[in-house]
Amino acid sequence: MSEHLKSLFLSSQRFFTDNPGKAQATFSVASSGDGALHRRVKIREFILDVDEPQNLGGTDQGPNPVEIALAALATCQEISYHLHAAALGIPLKEVTVTLEGKIDLRGFFAVDEQVRPGFTEIRGTVKFDSTASRDELIALKESVDHSCPVMDLFRNRTPVEILF
Repeated sequence: MSEHLKSLFLSSQRFFTDNPGKAQATFSVASSGDGALHRRVKIREFILDVDEPQNLGGTDQGPNPVEIALAALATCQEISYHLHAAALGIPLKEVTVTLEGKIDLRGFFAVDEQVRPGFTEIRGTVKFDSTASRDELIALKESVDHSCPVMDLFRNRTPVEILF
């Protein structure tokens, strides 16, 4: 598997180096609901149920949006670790990312305009099943943290426009 990932990574890297105009990709989702807080999100051919827990007014039929945001960061990191490890020749059998994010709900419920509605902090751990040296794993982590698209979303402003 690692040779396949290495080949995929390096051939993609070469292709986009030679063809920067073909590197732009667009991803899309469509969300609608059959109730107030329970939503169904269509992502390609997949359907994802999104809801709030009962203590926040939902029916608990799926993870809530901020949990999905954490899941997006954790899984993007894990996928990036596997791809970058393969490309760099760093042995990696498995990687696990565990995250927790803190939110002050006064922002979400418009109690205090000075409190932001999003995460005030995200903390986590990464665990490697690898025979690589500590220095190799540090270099891998730096490469992944720099290249992970979802990490970039959390660390940098992204222009967002939602029209009606």
